Amino acid sequence: MTYDDAMDLAVKLFEAVGVLVLVVGSLLTVVSGARLYLAGNHLAAYEATRQGIGRAVLLGLEILIIADIIQTVIIDPTLESAATLGVIVLVRIVLSFSLEIELDGRLPWHKGDGTPPGR
Repeated sequence: MTYDDAMDLAVKLFEAVGVLVLVVGSLLTVVSGARLYLAGNHLAAYEATRQGIGRAVLLGLEILIIADIIQTVIIDPTLESAATLGVIVLVRIVLSFSLEIELDGRLPWHKGDGTPPGR
């Protein structure tokens, strides 16, 4: 196995793990939310499902970014691939930021101080 083959394999593994986290995390969250819903706790079911899926998306995106970084930096270090990675990371930052606000109800830098969003 050559170095390039090993890096291709690493990218594929990170992509597979990222997708697995998205799928399994979402499914486990839906099952957990369904249990809460069937127990009669509808609002808690909604909130828990929403937060669990958001966290699965955040973690899955983090892992998929690793694959993109390896792909760009090691396998295909061109200006075009670097620009593509930059756009992907920018989109991920925006998604992550908005999901953090959705999940926690406050800006990320206000964690733990009780400050509501936007203040």
